[in-house]
Amino acid sequence: MIVITLAAAGFGSAFAQDDFEQPYGNVALLSVARRTQNHDNHSLTPDDRLSLLAAALDKRVRREEDADCSHLVHAVYEDAGLPYAYAPSSELFVGVENFERVKAPLPGDLVVWRGHVGIVIKPSEHIFFSYLSSGPGTDNYEAHYWRHRGRPRFYRYVKK
Repeated sequence: MIVITLAAAGFGSAFAQDDFEQPYGNVALLSVARRTQNHDNHSLTPDDRLSLLAAALDKRVRREEDADCSHLVHAVYEDAGLPYAYAPSSELFVGVENFERVKAPLPGDLVVWRGHVGIVIKPSEHIFFSYLSSGPGTDNYEAHYWRHRGRPRFYRYVKK
């Protein structure tokens, strides 16, 4: 698990935007993921969340067919061992099977606007990962650009 955490932190710095300070380190990722409580058998465990973060920040996820945000997010969840039927961001926004809407996001949850989706990395700093105009990377979902798109919805994966 520590190797995954260190790898996730390293990959994160490689994909952070030039003008965006890296918001997390290996200790922060591990701490945030471990604070996540597993309330029932259908919730994501801290290990599930770490797998999502590692998959999101792993260079190998960047494939040509992942040319948009919803395909990239789908590939990340698949790589983390959390499959769901592919859905475009417009469908994710209204809700799909395998996800429940939540008010307060945790690492690994979806942040969704009409027409865009990403994966929450560090909710305390509003950091998410997605396919951005410059390619896969991280940004702040409270930034002016994202606020202009409207209020995002947050969804949590539910294991079956």
